[in-house]
Amino acid sequence: MPRMRVHGEEWEAGALRRHVGRLEQVAGVRLVTLGDGAERGVRVLEFCTGSGFAFELLVDRCMDVGRAELRGRSLAWESATGWVRPDRYEPDGIGWLRSFGGGLMTTCGLDHIGDPDEGLGQHGRASSLPARLVGYGTRADADGGLTLWAEGEVTQTAVYGERLTLRRRVEARVGESRLRIDDVVVNDGFAPAEQMLLYHVNAGFPLLDAGAELLVPARRVRALLDHHGTDGYTTMLAPQRGWEGEVYGHDNAAEPDGRVPVALVNRARGYGLYELYRRDQFPYHWTWRMLGEGIYVLGMEPSTNRVGSRAQARERGELTLLQPGEERAFELELGALDGTAEIDAFAARVAALTS
Repeated sequence: MPRMRVHGEEWEAGALRRHVGRLEQVAGVRLVTLGDGAERGVRVLEFCTGSGFAFELLVDRCMDVGRAELRGRSLAWESATGWVRPDRYEPDGIGWLRSFGGGLMTTCGLDHIGDPDEGLGQHGRASSLPARLVGYGTRADADGGLTLWAEGEVTQTAVYGERLTLRRRVEARVGESRLRIDDVVVNDGFAPAEQMLLYHVNAGFPLLDAGAELLVPARRVRALLDHHGTDGYTTMLAPQRGWEGEVYGHDNAAEPDGRVPVALVNRARGYGLYELYRRDQFPYHWTWRMLGEGIYVLGMEPSTNRVGSRAQARERGELTLLQPGEERAFELELGALDGTAEIDAFAARVAALTS
């Protein structure tokens, strides 16, 4: 019978249940609603796995992952905007930035992920669309373990326009420090629809700090702005005054099963944040290095497309066209690395792909 490590001790599920009145005493998922300011009315699912790993799903923001921490230490970046409710979304130009709260993962899409273009604002509408919450709870697994889960549906549509549906399921095993996102994007309309997707994974302080290191299995790397260069970009600096944001593109190697491992690690503080994505689903990967004072974030971003506009993607022949009823599946694993041994093991995993 498998055992779970909950609050630093090994437990079998039945034995753990005998010690508590309800599982939520040590691990669980709970629905709450934010109540003040621009966040008022936003529904949030709070996940606690019992390992010290906790995170939030922002139900009314595409079921994106907001706050995330490992034993009280933040993994994710949070911007000054907070978790702005959907009705305050500004769709024109770069108005998206006025409701970009960050969090562990922001969804960019569903039909546009890049620069403002063709009447579309930056990074698309997905992250400001509320989900229909299908369900959430705790599941007993066949192997004796316990899984926390949530499911929702997000629809992007307009009269005379596209009708794209994102079906999202998020799971996290009790006793583990990771989560899995399984997405399916469906064209529920009666005409072909263009489709793009990018996962904007955002690491922040105290994980992000001077000396933190980006681990990425890049066979080739280029700076989006040539004058930046790529020397030393994987080593982080303290917050900088007047810093100009940098973007780097990676041609990443994949493991035999097709997954690509990427992480930001802080050896001085003994923890890290990793992502695993599939190269066949996301052939491109971008790193956003914004080390300016008061922003200070590192974005690690698997993407279906190169940086740029939707028109440019169409011209390059990179734009997916979903036929009526057609769907595409995507998956992402996000987790914490806890301690030197886990950091070293992940670093070796990345290094093996480029040696």
